[in-house]
Order: sequence, then C-alpha cells, then structure tokens
Amino acid sequence: MQAAAAVRRHLLDQHHLSPASSAAIAAFRSAAQPALAPQGLGGADGARYMSARAPAVKGAGHLVRKGTGGRSSVSGIVATVFGATGFLGRYVVQQLAKMGSQVLVPFRGCEDSHRHLKLMGDLGQIVPMNYNPRDVNSIKTAVAKSNVVINLIGREYETRNYGFEEVNHQMAEQLAMISKEHGGIVRFIQVSALGASASSPSRLLRAKAAGEESVLKEFPEATIMRPATLIGTEDRILNRWAMYAKNWGFLPLFGGGSTKFQPVYVVDVAAAIVNSLKDDGTSMGKTYELGGPDVYTVHDLAEMMYETIREYPRYVNLPFPIAKAMASPREMLLNKVPFPLPTPSIFNLDQIKALSVDNLVSENALTFADLEIKPHKLKGYPTEFLVCYRKGGPSFGSTVSEKMGSEDVAPRF
Repeated sequence: MQAAAAVRRHLLDQHHLSPASSAAIAAFRSAAQPALAPQGLGGADGARYMSARAPAVKGAGHLVRKGTGGRSSVSGIVATVFGATGFLGRYVVQQLAKMGSQVLVPFRGCEDSHRHLKLMGDLGQIVPMNYNPRDVNSIKTAVAKSNVVINLIGREYETRNYGFEEVNHQMAEQLAMISKEHGGIVRFIQVSALGASASSPSRLLRAKAAGEESVLKEFPEATIMRPATLIGTEDRILNRWAMYAKNWGFLPLFGGGSTKFQPVYVVDVAAAIVNSLKDDGTSMGKTYELGGPDVYTVHDLAEMMYETIREYPRYVNLPFPIAKAMASPREMLLNKVPFPLPTPSIFNLDQIKALSVDNLVSENALTFADLEIKPHKLKGYPTEFLVCYRKGGPSFGSTVSEKMGSEDVAPRF
C-alpha cells in the first residue's frame, strides 16, 4: 500500500511541474528524437517514423526514383484513355501500366465496367473517373492532370442514342479541341480504322475519316492509328462466327467470302500505340496503317476458325444485295420504334457494306515496321481462344500429332 501511494504521489508531482521544468523536458525530447530513431530505416518506414519537423537532407536527390522498368517504376506518362473499357482499351491500359504509367480511365457505364483494369497497374496507378461524353466539363476534368490523351472511342453499329457521326467524328473533334486548349497535352493519339475514307461505302469508315480530318485540324501534332480488323480473345468477328456456326450449324458468307483484308492481333496494335509514345516525337502528325502480316479472304479466315473449333465447315453463300436486304429492317426501324433494338451480330448492314470492297494496307503507308514492331501471324496463339467452342471441351477432336505431343510431356508412372 505504501509503495502504491508513493507511485501516485510521483505521478501527481509530474503533472504539477513548473513551466521551466516542462520547457526543459520538451527541449530534451526534441533534441533526442533523431538519435532515438531506429538505425537503418529508410524509404517509407523511415518517413513514417521521423517527425515532420525534421529537416530534409540536402543532396539526397529525388525521393521518388524512376526505377529500372516495370509496374512499380515511374515512366512520366499520365495518360487519359477514352474508351479504355472496350476491346482494344484493356490491352492499351495493360501496356501503359506495365511500364509504370498512371492511367486515367473515364467510364460512363456502371462501376463494374472498369473493374478488370484495376489489377493491371500498381496501387493507385489505374484511376477510374465517371464522365459524360456530352459534357465538356467532365471531359476537361478527365484530362486535367494528363500529358497524354488516347482516343479509342468508337462504335460499329448505331443505337437510338448514339450515331456513327457523333461517336466517331464529333467526339474525336471535341477531345482534340479540349486537349489543345489544355496546353499540357504533349501527345494525342487518335485510333481510327483501316480503310477510313470519304468515299467508302461504309458510313462508319466515312465518319472515321471525318474524325481524322477534324482531329488534325484541331491538334496538328496528333498521331493517327488505323488498325485493321482486330483479332483477340474478346474480338467481334471470330467469336461471333464461332457462336453462329455452333448455334445454326452453318456460317453465311457475304459475296462468297472473296473480300480481302488484313486482320491483326490486338496486342500488336496496343504495342504500336505505346511505342509511338516512347519515340522522340517522330510519330507526331503522322498516320500509321496497322494491318496483319498476311492477307486473308473472308473464306480463308472462316476456314481457320472451323479448323480451330474442330467442326466440319458448312457455308451458305449470300450475295451482297440479299445480305443487305436481310440487315436493312433494323436500320429502318432504329429511330421509329419506342424501344431499343437488339445489337446486330452477323447481319450488320454497315459491316456488310464495308465487306463489299477489299481493305488492305496502302502501298506507301507507314506500318508496324516504322514503329519497330513485328506483328504476329494469326494462326496459332492469337486464335487459340477459339478452343473453348469445341464440342465436349478444348481437348475434343485432337489430332494424332497433338495426342502424341501430349503423351511425350505427360508424366510416366
């Protein structure tokens, strides 16, 4: 009891110290604090431990270093990627994040539309931002802290709310104008489409050509990318063909499938966009046509699809006039009915018109080679995702050579 009373008296005496004694103790604590810090702590741990009043060490250099590459580095690029939640967008975001860039992702859908992008970069490097493409102030907010703007906005079919002209032309023009007014945007990349021309039978390609012209008028230093038909896991051509062939047992070929084009692997297009940002400005103000290494007819690509899904090829040849007649009702009723119409898949009138002419890379155009990229051949890994459409599972119908190869690598007991 006497010991406890002595401790209480000692604590009470501490609470009634004189002002001089309190000042002396405070001075001693502030002087001893740096010496009491644990030795060897640096970086984030040291910064958390040390007091904010501690003087900065001169000559220590930058607190944040660029590093040697990778997601935890700092590339210096702060890019706003419009259309990042789309097919090509996810690969562009992945390529930018892999080199340590901060990516701002404007989205107009639900909060889950960008969820798959958050994992592609380091913590805090992928920043989703809700915006309205028809609201100038929200667009200005999305590009306020950026030095790079990439426009991937596009739509291959029209809806009641958005038409070809607004999505592919007017929005691109608006983004270029806002980026130029910003003053801090050093690079603007406009992703168009191979075959964009004012004389194209496709309204989409005519709108893309008008968008290119408007972008270069507002932002002359912009880089124009014209990718061919994109092939990849989430593509809108081989997946649709495979689903149609599985559901209906045949595949329609418009015009006999003789149209020539150069489909390209989506990863190569994303790499081309990122490579154009790494140069010393030589790609500014230029147009690149990004086609695959091989020329296919529609029939050839369909044969590759059937070979991969291990189905016997069955086709129905549809002349272009008949195909256009079958796809026309949706276009005629689009703005005349009080409800939204289904999304077109195979019978898309504008795509049928685009397939009526060959779509190849121009003879003297800038290509992948000018961006130091060798595009992949489609047969093999880029189309491997189609194995999910095989009857009975991916291993159904394996050839003899594939079975022998699997036996060689299988463990023996």
